[in-house]
Amino acid sequence: MSIEDENDVHALRRVGAIVAAARDTMGARVVPGITTGELDAIGAAVLAAHGARSAPKLAYGFPGHTCISVNDELAHGIPSADRVLEEGDLVNIDVSAELDGYWADTGASFAVGRVSAKASALLAATRRALAEAMNEARAGARLHNIGRAVERRARKAGFRVVRDLCGHGVGRHIHEEPQVSNVFDARDPAVLTEGLVITIEPFLTTGATRFVEDDDGWTLRTPDGTLGAQFEHTFIVTRGAPIVLT
Repeated sequence: MSIEDENDVHALRRVGAIVAAARDTMGARVVPGITTGELDAIGAAVLAAHGARSAPKLAYGFPGHTCISVNDELAHGIPSADRVLEEGDLVNIDVSAELDGYWADTGASFAVGRVSAKASALLAATRRALAEAMNEARAGARLHNIGRAVERRARKAGFRVVRDLCGHGVGRHIHEEPQVSNVFDARDPAVLTEGLVITIEPFLTTGATRFVEDDDGWTLRTPDGTLGAQFEHTFIVTRGAPIVLT
């Protein structure tokens, strides 16, 4: 969507703050021994306390309130009472929700206890890729500058970008146009416009550039078992720095 008035901004700030609170509350509880099902229940409680509805449940009938993906799982991991987080794991928490007809989406990856140096570097590089890509998201700039920034950071850090997972428009629904690629495509003529509401969500790995889908019909993972990480914000494009909603 694109912002039409201050009511849109206010409503998006509200739902953005809720999904950010759920993300951070869940992240603070990431310790060895907790299950992904327990984390999901924490996120569900935060959403319910603010009257928000889980976007993946509402839009797609997803089996959890949030998506929780571990290690080589890149996205759409199904929370489970049987999936226990262990020391050294990486866990991604992706929270999206709807409130009063407005939608927001956010995600972050967390270390479970002490992790390897490589896993720690992957987290840092992915977080930095998001920040650097958001710096490119200004009205009048080419959309493909975002993918170029993500690829540049991944390359400098010695990691790879998952090519077929991307950010997206958001606001009136969970997934809208445009797709926001994490790789550079010189042929893409799209230009960012003032007031556009989008997410950027780089997916970096220690090796893979593609994903495969599990038999559960939801979970996306690296085909070679390499680690993945993701960070995501919803924001409003302006002529200057973006207005971060999550």
